[in-house]
Amino acid sequence: MSRPAQATINLQALRDNLAFVRQLSSSKVVGVIKANAYGHGALTIARVLESERIDCLAVACIEEALELRHNGIQSPILLLEGFYSADELPLIEQYQLTTVIQHQDQIGMLLAYPTKEPLSIWLKLDSGMHRIGFLPKDYPKAYQALIQSGKVKDTVFMTHFSCADDLNNDYTRRQLSTFRRITAGLEGETSLCNSPGVLGWPEAHGNWVRPGLMLYGASPFDVNHPHARQLKPVMELSSSIIAIRDLPAGVPVGYSGTFITNRTTRAGVVAIGYADGYPRHTPSGAPVVINGKRARIMGKISMDMMTVDLTDLPDVKTGDKVILWGAELPAAEVAQHAGTIPYELFCNMKRVNIRYIDAPVTTKQSDTAESISH
Repeated sequence: MSRPAQATINLQALRDNLAFVRQLSSSKVVGVIKANAYGHGALTIARVLESERIDCLAVACIEEALELRHNGIQSPILLLEGFYSADELPLIEQYQLTTVIQHQDQIGMLLAYPTKEPLSIWLKLDSGMHRIGFLPKDYPKAYQALIQSGKVKDTVFMTHFSCADDLNNDYTRRQLSTFRRITAGLEGETSLCNSPGVLGWPEAHGNWVRPGLMLYGASPFDVNHPHARQLKPVMELSSSIIAIRDLPAGVPVGYSGTFITNRTTRAGVVAIGYADGYPRHTPSGAPVVINGKRARIMGKISMDMMTVDLTDLPDVKTGDKVILWGAELPAAEVAQHAGTIPYELFCNMKRVNIRYIDAPVTTKQSDTAESISH
């Protein structure tokens, strides 16, 4: 019998979330599967998205792209950070990858490379995030240099929103205005929206949208949003109760004794911890779900275990399943307790068994809406 910590990946939920993206937007869809598809398994996720006729897949770097190509993925693949050295350009050509161009050195490397065929590129504008991309004053010149080189066959103009997850922040509209002003009159398609952009800023959808988190069924917002409520969680993280004991009132639980029982307490130990990716800094009181009912975490998260309060769940027994997040407990809610975001929860998963299923899934929409609302 293997250790019970497990991530169950529901592939039908992934399909449903992609269908919802297409319902929200008529734009072409880039499925973002960088970082091992946010912990969900890049190759399996890519195969499902390809079977659903995804328009393009996106990864962070060429190593991620080559893993897909070497395993038979034929869909267009976009390198979101572009290439880091000229050594990658032959591979980009060989494997027919599309690359982002986001700084002048990349233009220099491309111009010096003897391409056999012109490349497809996405030219990134820094419209206000100030991370990567050409500043507005430099963008038209970069575009002209690439077009005049003869090394580019088509261009998508792209940018990235820094505050799209804050629906009351006008900065997204300012970025959109900058993007439209700088790209006006340039010949090419456009791409601006990540998951919060797709869900919350329909005026910015452009020709291509780039959903990541929403494909995996988690909300990018920390407030209630009607579209986010329709997403279906793809990952359920679970484990089992491996020990139960009765503790008196007034005793410490876990490392450093940060939690003290305030009553006679039935304590259950769950086989999962920070070595599996569950956040160590998650505080006492954060929820888990056991047999459809909520229990609270007690004390600090250990490397391999956590302790939960079973006092009000007298029927729970050793071996019962414990859900850390999933359809019954939104990852966005867990992330709020842990002071992080669902992106990090998913990406940090490791050591757990991964099981893929292909079955219908439903969410408790009212629970989801309530749990992520302030």
